[in-house]
Order: sequence, then C-alpha cells, then structure tokens
Amino acid sequence: MPQTGLPTSHEDVSPHHEDMVRAQEAIAKAMQTLGRYLHGKEKALRLAFICFFSRGHLLIEDLPGLGKTTLAIGLAKVLGLSFGRIQCTSDLLPTDITGLSIFNKTAGVFEFHPGPIFHNIILVDEINRATPKTQSALLEAMGEKQVTLEGRTMDLPKPFFVIATQNPAEQFGTFPLPESQMDRFMMRIRIGYPSREAELEILRGGSQRRKLYSLDPVVDQETVLMIQGFIRKRMITSDHLLDYLMRIIEETRRSEYLTTGLSTRGSLALLHTSRAHAFMEGRDYVIPEDVKAVAPYVIPHRVFFREEYSSVDKKEIIRLILEQVPVPA
Repeated sequence: MPQTGLPTSHEDVSPHHEDMVRAQEAIAKAMQTLGRYLHGKEKALRLAFICFFSRGHLLIEDLPGLGKTTLAIGLAKVLGLSFGRIQCTSDLLPTDITGLSIFNKTAGVFEFHPGPIFHNIILVDEINRATPKTQSALLEAMGEKQVTLEGRTMDLPKPFFVIATQNPAEQFGTFPLPESQMDRFMMRIRIGYPSREAELEILRGGSQRRKLYSLDPVVDQETVLMIQGFIRKRMITSDHLLDYLMRIIEETRRSEYLTTGLSTRGSLALLHTSRAHAFMEGRDYVIPEDVKAVAPYVIPHRVFFREEYSSVDKKEIIRLILEQVPVPA
C-alpha cells in the first residue's frame, strides 16, 4: 500500500482523509486479489482501475485469449457490482443491447425487458464486429449514461463502466470504430502476452476464471461512488499543474507529428485520469508525473497522426511530445 505522504496543509482540505486512506487500501487489496488471477497483467489491471475510477470507459485492443474477460469479471466481483456481457456480431441489433418491450398476453400490457446495458460493468466483446448502427446505440449510451427507448428515457445504473474489446489483427467482417467515436473511450490499452514466469504459473495452475465468480467484494457500491466523486471533485489540482496540462494540450495541436491535436473532451480525460492516477498513488493532489503516466493511454486514439508516422509506435510519439513541454518547477 503506498504511503499517502500528504502535506500538512492538504490534510485540512479533506475532512474524510481517513476514509480515503481506507478506500486506497481497499483498492490495493482488490488489485492484489485480482493479481492472483491475472498473472503478469498488473499494469493493465492498474490502468483499468484508473479508467474506472475516472468514470470513463476502456477500450482494449488485443488478441483473443489474453485475459480481457477475466479482467472484466474480476473487476465487477471485487467491486461488488453487477456484470453483463455483449458478444458483438454482424446481426446484433440495438435492442439486443438496450432491451425492448414485449406484449404480455396474460396482463394485456407491454412489459419492458432490459438489455445487458443495464448493468454496472459491461464487457462488449469484439465491438468492431457490430454494425455501425449498433455501435452508435452503444456509444450513445456510454456518452449520455442513459438510453431512450419507445419514447422513454431511462438512466443507466451508477457506476457505469464499459470495457470494449477489438481484435486489431482481424479485419474480415469487421466495422472498425470511426476515429470520432474512439474519443468516447477514456483510455485505450493493450494487455499483451504475460512474462515467461507468469505464463509458466498459468500452465501449472490452469485457468482460474471460474473461481472469480466466488470472489467476495472488497468494497461496496457506495464506497465506489464515493471514491469516484472524490477523484472528480476533490483532488487538488494546482494552477501550475493546469498550466502544464494546457501546454501539453497546445503542443499536440501544433505538433509536427500530428494533423489534429487533443479535443476539449480529450483534455478533460487527461485531467480526470491524472487525478485517478494520483489517488492510486496515495495522494490527494496531482503532479506532472501523474499526467506523464496516463498520457500514452489517453492521447493516441484521440489525435490524428501524419501519414509518415502511421507505422511508428504512437505511445512513443506522445512521449516525445511530452518531453518538449517543460515540467513546472
């Protein structure tokens, strides 16, 4: 568990400091618990927590069989939240996600049957296999946190977190997400292959996914919402830090590597994830290192790279841009 290390002047700012320390300990315990099921995936797990507590949505681009489903189920179980799964196919309809009303002959009325979107954590597997119409219905729900059906608007549960996956190596029969809709995801990550030692451990123990379903939650829903609210509203972000953030945003808009820089939505995503990263580090204030840590996962899928850099590692380009911005003293 990281030490909080809060300056004395900051301790007075948060009347719930002890609650926050307990919450940080609970998150550390949750990560430790899930680490037993996601061997060698600690970084991906940490980024998923940061995205979740930032109130964002996560896009995982990776090959099948690397732990995406295990990650989503594990998050829902340790956080005490409901879990739903949507397996995308080319014939999936928007109502398969949102739900629809079916006529009850006995009662003589239409009854609404909610779709899997009405869960706290949803795994949308192979989102690029759904048609653009179905993708739009899903992305609209992600953006508005509500769905409108048959003239009625219904709020989605809180918290609401979507983990979508797409296979970058498979193109046949897919509908890649437009760049403008990629912006709906707060972070984009890859899970990657485990290390040799971690994979040997998996080979020895076999798949442990079924054991995930019997995990006890380490926090409750109320605590989860409290943490999200604290990160969004109470993390201390100094004017110097905001100025540093603004310089990075401006640098993306005039960079020689990019044709289009960060949007305002992207700027807010960088701020929110930096706050969540700081919280996970045991602080209630944000420093430039927090911004640097999350930027490679927040910026690349929101900006447009020049064609000559299309085959270059996007995260490395973002790191080069970050190096051009002086860190405030």
